[in-house]
Amino acid sequence: MWKWQAEGETKATVVIVHGAGEYHARYEWTVAQFRKLGFQVIMGDLPGQGTTEGPRGHVNSFQEYVHTVKKWITEAKKTKEPVILFGHSMGGLIAATTLQELKENELPDMAVLSSPCFGLIKKQPWAKQAAVNVLNRVAPRTMFPNGLEPGSGTRDPVMRARDLKDDLLIKRVSARWYKQLLLAIAKAHNFVQDIPNIPVYIAQGGDDRIVDKNAVKEWFNKLDVDEKYYKEWPDLFHEVLNEPEREEVVAHMAGFITTQLTLKK
Repeated sequence: MWKWQAEGETKATVVIVHGAGEYHARYEWTVAQFRKLGFQVIMGDLPGQGTTEGPRGHVNSFQEYVHTVKKWITEAKKTKEPVILFGHSMGGLIAATTLQELKENELPDMAVLSSPCFGLIKKQPWAKQAAVNVLNRVAPRTMFPNGLEPGSGTRDPVMRARDLKDDLLIKRVSARWYKQLLLAIAKAHNFVQDIPNIPVYIAQGGDDRIVDKNAVKEWFNKLDVDEKYYKEWPDLFHEVLNEPEREEVVAHMAGFITTQLTLKK
């Protein structure tokens, strides 16, 4: 777990949950933007990713992610400032799953989700699905390519070049990991009513080639909270905070956060 202090007066603490195959260092720019806004940032690498120990690209249960994020939120709440739970892609799915399980006194003050993984664009062939189901039971650590096309996350050529050279990015995942991801997606939709009544903001890439934006909108429309906002950026790919327009995305996101912090006073 890493902590970055806010620049100037601390207005809130942001807990960042990264996506599948990622790790904390890829969020250097995002962390800097939050700090400029007066937010302290807490972030770590999820189990099996980045600099963590254990098999890479594998978890026995999605709950390993949830338990990790709960620890980060607990640490954030020690600051006594409002806590913002931020999750990108699978991190958004983890954030939603965590919210479904937290007690009232453990909750963050709001959630901000970036292209949350509530459904996948690429549907696996029936034969591969059947193979995954078998391997999940008999050989859960069997690895296979994650199926993501190079460059599908962002249009930015600098970011694409960076990713091609990044050896810490995970490109292979286990059968158990994939099965757990699908189960978590189903749970997010089936138990959306368990999301607590806190403000929720979603920034979604309109040309997302990884996450199914229609599944995201379906989840959002079922979400029963007093304050929620869905913003779709028409031409942006999946990683909205790695796109050429990312400063616009952060500014819009910051507007929602600032409004909610003001209403909370």
